[in-house]
Amino acid sequence: MRGWRAPVAGICFLPAAAVAGEARRTPFGTLPDGRSVDEVTLSSGPVTARILTWGALLRSLDVPDRSGKPADIVLGYADLKGYLDKPNYFGVSVGRYANRIRAGRFSLDGKAYTLATNDGPNALHGGREGFDKRLWTITDLSAGPAPSVTLRYVSPDGEEGYPGTLTTSVTYALDAAGTLTVTYQATTDRPTIVNLTNHSFFNLAGEGSGRSILDHVLTIPAERYTPVDATLIPTGELASVAGTPFDFRKPTIIGTRIRDGRDPQIVRGCGYNHNYVLTQAPTANTHPVARVEDPVSGRVLEMASNQPGVQFYTGNLLDATAVGKSGLAYRQTDAFALEPQLFPDTPNQPAFGSARLDPGATYRNVITYRFSTSPDLRSRNRGSAD
Repeated sequence: MRGWRAPVAGICFLPAAAVAGEARRTPFGTLPDGRSVDEVTLSSGPVTARILTWGALLRSLDVPDRSGKPADIVLGYADLKGYLDKPNYFGVSVGRYANRIRAGRFSLDGKAYTLATNDGPNALHGGREGFDKRLWTITDLSAGPAPSVTLRYVSPDGEEGYPGTLTTSVTYALDAAGTLTVTYQATTDRPTIVNLTNHSFFNLAGEGSGRSILDHVLTIPAERYTPVDATLIPTGELASVAGTPFDFRKPTIIGTRIRDGRDPQIVRGCGYNHNYVLTQAPTANTHPVARVEDPVSGRVLEMASNQPGVQFYTGNLLDATAVGKSGLAYRQTDAFALEPQLFPDTPNQPAFGSARLDPGATYRNVITYRFSTSPDLRSRNRGSAD
């Protein structure tokens, strides 16, 4: 796709065959009803990931900088209480339908369904108790060169208003080349809608660095995005990014246009909180989603997925009331989220495609997070970082 750029040469991580991976399960906490929450640690090469059974969430991700010093680059909490008291969707698996559905309503085969609304008039990320607020079960834990964990959650017919019993799994797999692959799959016993994704908040400088993501350099190889109304529901337009603050086809510093109040979409989103159009529909293989680079630490994140859209969000609602793992109060623009998925409100907008899943079919969303490092880019000019 036009505008995509190959990774900058820099420090390479070890090949997968060079280091044996580790997969370890330990207790993390107890829910108010007495159920136990476990944490799985996956280590391979220079990268370590920690996943909780609560919300099937990514709690931490340790990645080295250009000097080899690791730092945790995802927002989250030190204990279970934080995730229960002020979840903020940190690192979670979201569903049944990630993002927003207008008025919490949709129709399928002529029947109208009403969902729980939890974002003003709209349904967001599966409702009041979506998949992010459920205890998942570990079904597989494997060590070796690419350690992995698979978690499962069965959503009963009618949960949060959605039809059909949905059997969902997510696999986190980590290889020594510095790539974390997250694979969502789902099957149903009756027609339903599905849209799953991961909602990790990233700061490539480190979640405890005290630095914002405003100087991160972002590339999204999308020529169009979906503008939103006052409640952040897409208007139906597939608008060109050309000449707008939403144009990241070339590497651009995130902070350059994030407060451009001349654009009503920036005002509505309080910054970036919009879906980008990558393809017309899910693809058989993964395609580039985004590339993000922190010029100070040198950490580079390259994302790919088979999904047609990606929601770019700059943590606009973080208000310093959530205190993270390092004891810092998380604020607006302390992190970004890139969520590969179907377009928001697809069930109500046929031009966006289909979110339908039928019995006998399998929903699948594959997301890869590839990490590397780059040379020092601080000498580059502000704005476009060609």
